[in-house]
Amino acid sequence: MPRASSSTWKIEVDDTSSGHKQTVTGFGAAVTDATVSVFSALSDSQKSALLDDLFTTTSNDGVAFSLLRHTIGPSDLSGELYSYNNNTDSSLAKFDLTPAGTSMVSWISKFKSANPAIKLLGSLWSPPGWMKANGVMTGKTADNNLNPTYVDEFAQYFVKYIKAFDSGGASVDAITIQNEPLNSNAGYPTMYISADQSASLIQENIGPALKSADLSTEIWAYDHNTDQPSYPQTVLDGAGSYVDTVAWHCYATNVDWSILTQFHQKNPKVTQYMTECWTSPTNSWYNTIDFIMGPMQNWAAGVMAWTMATDTNEGPHLPGGCSTCRGLVTVDTSAGTYSKTLDYYFMGQFSRYVPRGAINLNTTGGADYGGGSKFEATSFLNSDGSRIVVLQNNFANSVDVTVKFNSGETWTGPVYQQSLTTWQLPPPGTSTESSSAAESGATKKSGVATT
Repeated sequence: MPRASSSTWKIEVDDTSSGHKQTVTGFGAAVTDATVSVFSALSDSQKSALLDDLFTTTSNDGVAFSLLRHTIGPSDLSGELYSYNNNTDSSLAKFDLTPAGTSMVSWISKFKSANPAIKLLGSLWSPPGWMKANGVMTGKTADNNLNPTYVDEFAQYFVKYIKAFDSGGASVDAITIQNEPLNSNAGYPTMYISADQSASLIQENIGPALKSADLSTEIWAYDHNTDQPSYPQTVLDGAGSYVDTVAWHCYATNVDWSILTQFHQKNPKVTQYMTECWTSPTNSWYNTIDFIMGPMQNWAAGVMAWTMATDTNEGPHLPGGCSTCRGLVTVDTSAGTYSKTLDYYFMGQFSRYVPRGAINLNTTGGADYGGGSKFEATSFLNSDGSRIVVLQNNFANSVDVTVKFNSGETWTGPVYQQSLTTWQLPPPGTSTESSSAAESGATKKSGVATT
């Protein structure tokens, strides 16, 4: 680790047009049944404060989330199994959001009222059991897949769901047709869908069904780990008339976010997102930083954490579901109060200071020595010409950092040990003060936020 004990570090940012990369959509988290149930236990005053903290900059700690993912029906973070159409019904005449789905619509509509710019992704864990070959929503079996008899009903299930959410004020901007399509688990709702089948379902059934219903909801491919990039490529190749976006998760062994850069090089017009990575008290303290920083350095337009909120026991969850997935917010359902975890603030270092429409800039000079020993940075250009630099220092000592922009400016300042720091810098040439982003003294009218 030749530079780990050094007191200085240099980062270079290309803020000229040649350094422009992807445009940012936003940051946020997953809304699960657990999220909805624990939020519903809050007092009225706490609910109001929560909406400010999550979706606006009204409160001092507000993180202004603008990108959300919700579960279409149950997931492992649910208190029970259910679907929006429990009984065999080829006409889907008995479609019903159920109390759980209705509560989710109600909460998401509140979120969208707090921040109308929210982009909402819906992801399905399993269709109703009667649509599947095994007849149930769970099952780690060879027949845990869609019954081909019901491909049209499967497509109409999405149409019904989108319309029901829309009518409740929770408009759905995008869907993935199956969460983790290569994960077949007996403990909670899952379904196996091959890449070829996914492409066929989107191209032949789901895409035409949405179009026929005059729905503009986007369809995103994959929604699974980075170790199988051939899967979303197959979907794009087979259903490109309906799909131009890919969703990735973080659970591959030795996750390598450079896969997204490789995928971009092959598919430069395709938008990419990191749609799921868990926050947990069992993770390293910097885990959340890594799953934001890594994708943003590699062409992701946005990042979402799993999950937004749980109770003090990391639930509710199904018996086979995740028992250590802690929300960004922890709710004490007995007291009707909530608290924010460290991960909430890490997400906020990006979501509050990097607005939608910001352009990611080519940023070099970071280093990862393995075992969590690293110094990393990513930078953004805002529409008003101001710039954001987010700096991750995992070392046990503070580091004096110099950030050099290709436009000609150089900024310096400390980044404290084991911290995530966000520098807000004005447009080039708008100030004549010293080029220091240090927290004390001067500033060149910069803002500094550290977690």
